Amino acid sequence: MKKYELIPVVVENDNLVLHRIKALKDFGCVKAGELGGWIESEENLSQDGTS
Repeated sequence: MKKYELIPVVVENDNLVLHRIKALKDFGCVKAGELGGWIESEENLSQDGTS
């Protein structure tokens, strides 16, 4: 099971498109449903571990 998903909130800045992430399950100090930071793509954040 994935630990986060990209939600349809996008920011475009200096030709860079960033997507907001949302936790799908509890891991580390993160709780399911919490919104996280911004990433360019899923390749920039592992679905494994506590990152």
